[in-house]
Amino acid sequence: MGAQDVLSRKSGVIVGDDVLRLFEYAREHVFAIPAINVTSSSTVVASLEAARDKKSPIILQISQGGAAFFAGKGVANSNQEASIAGAIAGALYIRSIAPSYGIPVVLHTDHCARKLLPWLDGMLDEDERYFKEHGEPLFSSHMIDLSEESIEWNIETTAKYLKRVAPMKQWLEMEIGITGGEEDGVNNESVDNNSLYTQPEDIYAIQTALEPISPYFSIAAGFGNVHGLYKPGNVRLHPELLSKHQAYVKEKTSATLDKPVFFVFHGGSGSSKEEFKEAISYGVVKVNLDTDLQYAYMSGVRDFVLNKQEYLKTAVGNPDGADKPNKKFFDPRVWVREGEKAMIARVKIALDDFNTNDKL
Repeated sequence: MGAQDVLSRKSGVIVGDDVLRLFEYAREHVFAIPAINVTSSSTVVASLEAARDKKSPIILQISQGGAAFFAGKGVANSNQEASIAGAIAGALYIRSIAPSYGIPVVLHTDHCARKLLPWLDGMLDEDERYFKEHGEPLFSSHMIDLSEESIEWNIETTAKYLKRVAPMKQWLEMEIGITGGEEDGVNNESVDNNSLYTQPEDIYAIQTALEPISPYFSIAAGFGNVHGLYKPGNVRLHPELLSKHQAYVKEKTSATLDKPVFFVFHGGSGSSKEEFKEAISYGVVKVNLDTDLQYAYMSGVRDFVLNKQEYLKTAVGNPDGADKPNKKFFDPRVWVREGEKAMIARVKIALDDFNTNDKL
């Protein structure tokens, strides 16, 4: 039996109980699903192609900056209008193309800090409109990231949003404990190291506040995570903390499951395979990847341009002859595809590292 056997919708964007069943299946079978930050149709299809080839589910997520890029850099975004429009456009594109790849896809949005809540509000307005028409929200899930705020306000506000999305059975991911580094305009490079590690009491407080509202939530807990790429040894991860969190919640709530909490691994780029495996064994069902994949995509384009530079300097004329056209080299479909192929290869590595391959 594979993951598709527990889903009512076998391919395309899944929602509601199917998202819950997929994460339960991942937790039971000890694998995590890569969450790929996508910024264009090209990065979307690269991610889908890799997951299809590896017979794996995938999470496609759109950040606030990525959403604005989807809309176009020429669109004003002073009131998050570009990010709202771009996220909706990206979601509709993913919904239309994902079934062609024959795999289940979770459609998610990434970090939403306090200053970006109008972006989340705009997307939820569209989710509710879509729900009235189709019986399900446009997005499978969203992330609210209030980790820079007080713990009390973080939990209280997250609970309010979970109450809003609960009637749609929409998943909500929240963060407690700051992820260091910088990503998409959110800079936590100078935070105190102690802020990178979440306490078990905080996880218990979240679980008891949110569980009575809805079962559709997960927690991105800090265990030293840092966004971006760093030299080996510069980032000290402690995934064993997740095991302690699970044990604490199990004891306090008398849970029947050994791993009652769905955890998310942020700042995954550059982490070792062993760190991923250990974290996954403690209930991580989703791992975010962005920086590694940005570099992979760029490297595919870079290597093509460097290797074919004599065919790219002019529209006509190359080492094969002064009258030879170069269209088959400078056509964007050629060099963009090289970026896609490099990204596909890197996503496949992640699917192996997270034990996600052949799970359908």
